[in-house]
Amino acid sequence: MAIEDDRNLRRPQSSYLPAPTKSMGDMLLRERLVSVEQLKNAAAEAQRTGKHLGATLNALGYVDSAHLVDFLSRQYQVPSIDLTTVEVGEDVLRLVPKEVAERHGLAPIALHGSTLVVAITDPGNYNAIDDLKFLTGLNIEVVVAPADEIAKARVRFYSTIERSSLEEVISSELAGMEDGVDIVVDGAEVVDVNAMEKSSEEAPVVRLVNLVLVDAIRRGASDIHIECYEKAFRVRYRIDGVLHEMMRPPMKLRNAILSRVKIMSSLDIAERRLPQDGRIKLKLPGGKECDFRVSVLPCLFGEKIVMRLLDKGNLQTDMTKLGFDEGELKKFKHAIHQPYGMVLVTGPTGSGKTTTLYSALTELNKVTENVSTAEDPVEFNLEGINQCQMNEAIGLNFASVLRSFLRQDPDVLMVGEIRDFETAEIGIKAALTGHMVLSTLHTNDAPSTINRLLNMGVEPFMVTSSLNLIAAQRLVRRNCAECKQPFKYDKVLCLEAGLTEEEFEKATFMKGVGCKTCGESGYKGRVAIYEIMPMSDGLREAVLQGFSASELKKVAVSDGLQTLRRSSLLKLAAGLTTLEECLRVTRAD
Repeated sequence: MAIEDDRNLRRPQSSYLPAPTKSMGDMLLRERLVSVEQLKNAAAEAQRTGKHLGATLNALGYVDSAHLVDFLSRQYQVPSIDLTTVEVGEDVLRLVPKEVAERHGLAPIALHGSTLVVAITDPGNYNAIDDLKFLTGLNIEVVVAPADEIAKARVRFYSTIERSSLEEVISSELAGMEDGVDIVVDGAEVVDVNAMEKSSEEAPVVRLVNLVLVDAIRRGASDIHIECYEKAFRVRYRIDGVLHEMMRPPMKLRNAILSRVKIMSSLDIAERRLPQDGRIKLKLPGGKECDFRVSVLPCLFGEKIVMRLLDKGNLQTDMTKLGFDEGELKKFKHAIHQPYGMVLVTGPTGSGKTTTLYSALTELNKVTENVSTAEDPVEFNLEGINQCQMNEAIGLNFASVLRSFLRQDPDVLMVGEIRDFETAEIGIKAALTGHMVLSTLHTNDAPSTINRLLNMGVEPFMVTSSLNLIAAQRLVRRNCAECKQPFKYDKVLCLEAGLTEEEFEKATFMKGVGCKTCGESGYKGRVAIYEIMPMSDGLREAVLQGFSASELKKVAVSDGLQTLRRSSLLKLAAGLTTLEECLRVTRAD
């Protein structure tokens, strides 16, 4: 079928598909394969679900797949095809990502010059065909096949390319382990449990685990989740804050894979009843190193392993690139450069608190300053800073280390997290006696942090005397730089979210449409949003009077506090992120 390539032509009737000669309903009625009542039922159901009339007729059992394909072929004047014997080359499959093929219910089957042939259930799905035309830059020719056959064929086609990609990665990154990935074990002896150890050292298992680690680094994942269920075993990556399922290894390899990870982490492979924590250090080709913080948790159908990637190469310590607005950065820098006091960074796990603290420490790390940190765990090694790893098993906790720090002539102290009254009290007393103290708390926003300290048992006058500033933060996904395009949001939605009329009119809204760089998600990377709350005289007075968190927030806003929602909306107006991300990550003020 000859097809004209005209990217600018978009009209209700596709420019590269012939118009249906007759209505499908009319054809079915004329040949008495459906009744008028059945057709009415199917039409109503199709309108309700948004599905094609043919697929609805088939789902309701009114027309079988063979007859439906025959009718679609005649209606749209396109050939039908039997996909059971079709083989497709990798060059064709690589033109259409698996996710795109699944989303549109089609399968690429051949490439003839500048024309891509695809099998589709609904040849009248002009949106899908237009998307393919735009994605590939090729002319599109369609053939029709039943939906279930297309789904089965798609699994068969793409499993071939996935196996091929797996072998490519293994051969290029992992072949010759002595020259590829080395596991650096810090002097820990591996427990000899014969059966589990033997299975975990088999070549396929070693290669698969190393592949997962290297692939996660390549994709920019922050965490790897290896999960056991009753009848499934899966691996997921957290990329830009969202989990994606990447593979489902065979169930028979489950114990071997789990044991392999535990051996690499210097953990007890015989212990399956208690949680364990360990660390893996990878040395990649080219001398690059990457650490993985490993957590093992016993679950109902086996152990779950979560590995946090600690890639120093991706550590951003330049405060101007973290996501601070100019005015907020000025406030934060002013607070940490005070001769004494406490600065708290708050937010949930994975919100970038450690990166913000490390950037502050880098700013304060000078030859003239003695900087010490108490961390659990130490995520990155920073030259010139004395970092201490906590070990609760031997009584080495934040409180005991903080006491020792005060006998070490300190200037700047960083406590990984304030978890209890003892740690909070020592940290606040240190801030009151001439030291700069940086720490974190798990709270939802900046004003509620004060109430959290008070609930721990810290006296209000100590809070007001020691605190310089509280910074709450979150991470929102950034629009992909390769595929972002101008986008028009509904004005009512934006105003309800918190934008003003003036901000909406001046905004430059952008949205990623999806490309290979971002894995069709439209997002690539993340940017921090901040709620910076300096301790003003008004706030100190409000704390001493016993104001609630909501009342403290009102005082802070009157003092100029820019909330997390406002910070995210400013990123939206600047085209850095989307409205969906703002609503996903932040609460309305």
